Amino acid sequence: MAYEPVWTADPSKLNKMELVKLEKDGLDVIRTIIEQYAHEGYDSITEDDMNRFKWAGVYEQKPKDGHFMMRVRINSGVMTSDQARTIAGIAKDYGRNLMDVTTRQAIQFHWLRVENLPDIFNRLEKVGLYSYEACGDCPRTVVGNPLAGIDPDELMDTTALVNQVNDYFLMNRDFSNLPRKYKMSISSNIYNYGHAEIQCLAFTPATKTIDGEEVLGFHVWVGGGLSAKPHLAKQLDLFVSPEEVLKVAIGVTTIYRDYGYREKRHHARLKFLVADWGPEKFKGKLIELIGEMPARGEDKTVGWKAAYFDGVHPQKQEGLNYIGLSVPVGRLSGDEFSELARIADAYGDGHIRTTVSQNIILSGIQDENVDKVLAEGVLERLTPNPNHFVSRTVSCTGNEFCNLAVVETKERAIRVAEYLDSKIELDEDIRIHFIGCPNACGQKHIADIGLQGALVKMPDGMVDAFDIAVGGILGPGAQFNQALKGPVRGDQVGPVLEQLILYYKDNRGPEETFHQFAGRVGIPAFQEKLTAILAS
Repeated sequence: MAYEPVWTADPSKLNKMELVKLEKDGLDVIRTIIEQYAHEGYDSITEDDMNRFKWAGVYEQKPKDGHFMMRVRINSGVMTSDQARTIAGIAKDYGRNLMDVTTRQAIQFHWLRVENLPDIFNRLEKVGLYSYEACGDCPRTVVGNPLAGIDPDELMDTTALVNQVNDYFLMNRDFSNLPRKYKMSISSNIYNYGHAEIQCLAFTPATKTIDGEEVLGFHVWVGGGLSAKPHLAKQLDLFVSPEEVLKVAIGVTTIYRDYGYREKRHHARLKFLVADWGPEKFKGKLIELIGEMPARGEDKTVGWKAAYFDGVHPQKQEGLNYIGLSVPVGRLSGDEFSELARIADAYGDGHIRTTVSQNIILSGIQDENVDKVLAEGVLERLTPNPNHFVSRTVSCTGNEFCNLAVVETKERAIRVAEYLDSKIELDEDIRIHFIGCPNACGQKHIADIGLQGALVKMPDGMVDAFDIAVGGILGPGAQFNQALKGPVRGDQVGPVLEQLILYYKDNRGPEETFHQFAGRVGIPAFQEKLTAILAS
């Protein structure tokens, strides 16, 4: 290591995983996979190395029968058609033709075997993609504006910045052993497409007058995160020019590496350090490392559109358009992805873009080609004109594949959304997020309606059930949704949500959003309504 691991002074203060990482760096498992496990097979994998597989972007999937899940890093969600074809080919050859778009713009495979991994690594590398460090206690996929470079609502194109930060940290052994996972976003869009408030480190658009000239740059947020104890990120009193983004990212990550908590895994995310230190102390330590920085300028984030892009929209380049496609709960096939790559080449700019809302964007489509794209067969299911509830429903992987989830989520989420679309006519989109465990990969805390699965004892035995929370939002006035009391049986989620949403529809003010309504009537009113529904 090129740095001194100062946290090792007292090994008794380290949790078990920290000792595993000190014995062998997580990145070293990549070579072990290629040179050993791919030849010797699943049964030869040691328990400690199975934990290190995360640094290769690989998790053992449920049930533990020799199959693996893999995530592929997609910077800002922007990939070329060649990269998309490679991803589709991997899904078809090794992943039972199944793919997921994740809430961090990554692509996720299932059904992989360890014998397949070297070929998959090689295929990805040939087109400039990597699964490495898409998981693990390290800097993960850098989230950003999927419209970077074509966005009428961006202060600047952040593509090069995201790539610079990604390239610096990827496979960098100075930062491959952090206390826990570490999530960054960089976006210059005024509608917070990078979901800044739930990142460990986020850069959002800002301006500042320096020496009489307005400078475009960023404000900095630290310490966001979800899971069982969610925290909204805190803004530091800093203005960062584009040229200094990497310097700030290195400084913040260094603080987390050297001062982050390593005694308890559940108390190791950066959010806990920021909560204890406060933004002023954190900024002070950062300045010690990187030098003086200008104070905050003017925030340019004006709202939050939750990174939804349904339909046809003009790009900032005259005569060109992007088309936002709905991918129900992020799941599609390799065949469908191959078709999108063909369309991107035939009618677009040769790029496909993934979003944190688990959807896909086709870009660079000339005005005269829009109707041709809309007529493509693959857009019948991956439609740019989806039904309201299906289009705004997000789901984690659930217990179909995830060893941590206790309930199934994706299929149930689709069924619930389709049920609501069949029952309710509404001109307002309501965001509904499903998660199968407290880790909150489906980001339920920021939803209008968030549902967290659990196994609950009922008179007829243990059943799948969901706790409901309402009122989440990011952007100016960000707040997490608030939980209601009373678990809802899994088979009753649709009818219960129907009644809660009709309560909103029947009592809202003109143009009042669900979040605004929840804030006006209050959680007690929603609780009273839910209690009455469950008692009926």
